[in-house]
Amino acid sequence: MHDPIRSAPWTDVGREVSKPVLYETLARELDGLLTDESDEVANAANAAAAIYHSLPRLNWAGFYFLRGAELIVGPFQGRPACVRIPLGRGVCGTAAAERRSILVPDVTAFPGHIACDAASRSELVVPLVRGDCVIGVLDLDSPQLARFDEHDQTGCETLAKIIAAHI
Repeated sequence: MHDPIRSAPWTDVGREVSKPVLYETLARELDGLLTDESDEVANAANAAAAIYHSLPRLNWAGFYFLRGAELIVGPFQGRPACVRIPLGRGVCGTAAAERRSILVPDVTAFPGHIACDAASRSELVVPLVRGDCVIGVLDLDSPQLARFDEHDQTGCETLAKIIAAHI
């Protein structure tokens, strides 16, 4: 029987693979990890941990969920985070309001960036969409400038679709 925990990419951190292969593997394993669990919080927590421990050079990986006109922090890995982000503000609020991924090579250059962790230098935010509704965002931060590229964006967009289906 396939064990999604033991064979997952986060169990082999030292392994060097291309980003497309890493994201393909992570997507497959994440889907397996989340499929048999119906609890949304448990799935978001496991997804945040899997992403945080699979992708190098992150200092934060987690979720904000849309509640009315603001995003509320959900399960994450990293330092304590901002709890509430107004829709349309910062990278997360903008990504949710505009229903699009936002890749920011240097957060100091993003107008209205909300600095939850002063160590963060780059950010990637991908909306979580279920049906026609944005339900939240997947947020990744790195202490490295320009940490994220188009492979990360494409890979995280795939992960976001899987996660949205399980939360």
